[in-house]
Amino acid sequence: MNNKHIGIHNSVFRVGIVYSVNGREVKIRVDHNKNSSHLIYKGALIKNVSVGSYVKILKGYTPIIGKVESEYIDESKQEDKVLISAEETINRTLIVKLIGFIDNQTFRRGVNELPLIDNECHLLTTEEFDLIHTFAGSGKGTIEVGHLANDSLVPVKLGIGKLFSSHIGIFGNTGSGKSYTLAKIYRQLFTHYSSNGAFRENAQFLFFDFNGEYSSHNSIIPDSDKKVYKLSTRKTNGDKIPLADDDFLDINLLSIFSNATEKTQRPFIARSIDLYKKIDKDENKFRNFLKKQIKDILTMSDKVKSELLLDYVGEILPPKYDVHGLDIGLKSDIHYHNKSCCYYSDSNGVFINFQEQPDQIENLIIYIQVDQFNFTDSFIHNFICIMYMRMIYDVLANRALNEHIAPAIHKLRQSESDISRIFNSSKDIGDFWGESNVVVIDLSDVNTDTKKRLPLLLTNKLYNEHKKAGKAQKYLNLIVDEAHNILSYQSTRESEEWKDYRLEVFEEIIKEGRKFGVFMTIASQRPSDISSTIISQLHNYFIHRLVNEKDIQQVNNTISYLDKVSVESLPILSTGVCVIAGQLAEMPLVVQIGKIEAGFRPENETIDIENIWQVKGTVSNYSILIQFLCRTELLFTSS
Repeated sequence: MNNKHIGIHNSVFRVGIVYSVNGREVKIRVDHNKNSSHLIYKGALIKNVSVGSYVKILKGYTPIIGKVESEYIDESKQEDKVLISAEETINRTLIVKLIGFIDNQTFRRGVNELPLIDNECHLLTTEEFDLIHTFAGSGKGTIEVGHLANDSLVPVKLGIGKLFSSHIGIFGNTGSGKSYTLAKIYRQLFTHYSSNGAFRENAQFLFFDFNGEYSSHNSIIPDSDKKVYKLSTRKTNGDKIPLADDDFLDINLLSIFSNATEKTQRPFIARSIDLYKKIDKDENKFRNFLKKQIKDILTMSDKVKSELLLDYVGEILPPKYDVHGLDIGLKSDIHYHNKSCCYYSDSNGVFINFQEQPDQIENLIIYIQVDQFNFTDSFIHNFICIMYMRMIYDVLANRALNEHIAPAIHKLRQSESDISRIFNSSKDIGDFWGESNVVVIDLSDVNTDTKKRLPLLLTNKLYNEHKKAGKAQKYLNLIVDEAHNILSYQSTRESEEWKDYRLEVFEEIIKEGRKFGVFMTIASQRPSDISSTIISQLHNYFIHRLVNEKDIQQVNNTISYLDKVSVESLPILSTGVCVIAGQLAEMPLVVQIGKIEAGFRPENETIDIENIWQVKGTVSNYSILIQFLCRTELLFTSS
């Protein structure tokens, strides 16, 4: 570029001069001829400086980069009599925060030196703007997510490596485009790698879909490329997740499902787990153990305790029916002799005292019925049977009291139906992932408790598997839309123990997961409900419109990548526009998220109420009826 062109360029791109420096805050007095909204250079329309714009301050050969945070005007007071125009009396001043500098064609964050008074301030060239917003290194893979909100001609391409080797947070009020952005990001990723065999083999993605948005036909990716579990706690014909017994044998999870107390019920559950492992679904071992317990019970003299324990045995065994299908009753041939304080049977008029003749117990219905016991495909059912057996053992040994332990068993029984409807723990459970590396768990038809417990159970299982594998071999991304359903720390529907354990699991993944190749993508309309530890440990953010002051404050306090201008713009962002900030972006950027191809969009669009209500172009039957009644009234009135 010759001197003439340089002069023209500097003249057009010059904004003004520095007249105040106070640490990172610099004040720029704008030239009087630079107050228009746009400039023309080489036939192109260039957007002039405004709040949110980036500028460079020239100090020697070092361009210092700043961002305009605010501006104001003041009026000069001329003491002499020289006539000047009103425009010339107006001084426009920019408040600029220094953010970095350009060194050897590379943008570096931080300030190594401050500008001087009278240093010139200029608009950035396209090349300089690109240096600040470089989302991927040279030759690195990128995905295009949209374009600059204020310039549709500038596409925004994010580096795949920087974005997906990180925890991602997507926040925004309902209707702001939050879920659409999540879908766009992963639609672009899957499109980019759809034909890559190594990607399908070494990368796994698990979607927790609370509203059924991503399980719909071809949502994000074709149905053939994903495995969908449509779960239901209301119907028996829903899909079931294959889960081995060992995945359930977690003291924390079982304590949560049982709502167990810390000092009495939790130790009992731990002892039940030990017994479950000892028996190891060996039906003969279980039957022999139970038969011995029946003999111990029927040779007791304590009627109250023994009746209670016999009831426990009745909870374990299947009922006994006669030839007519009537329930015989497991205790129908057992009697208690109050005077002798013993159990007996009266067979053909012969009094048999079980304390004196314990071998005769083997002829009783309840004893014989033990041979009909079989373990089922339901882990919870089998574990409850083990719990009753453990209870009998502990009561016989005076180690536990019924009133202390029974509530935990009853609570677990209440969850048995839900668990059996969504899990398959049979011998041939199949593979959770199937032939796909993308799994969608549709939780739209499960109850509230299950919505919270299931993601925790699966997350804990998959994370522990990756931890056992040691150094990351495979990539796993857990994607949670409407994350406040499981990451809220303000819930009053659950115990503190449950809340603490739930948050501990997810906080550990956020803090340590990247060591083992486990990452999370969370989206939520209520960031203020989510643990600040989780939000602060995310690496990249897509922030849509937020209007609630608590949400804005949470974002501002926990996300260090945001500047003042970005935070203040959050309440006024239009639908589909978001602020991108984090490790992938040197500076926050306002982006209009691009459209997803027709046929691959998630089912999350707002309903068309005018179409549903038939507002346009139709007359409702109700209106026709009203008109008819009015005419009828007039007819009768006139007659």
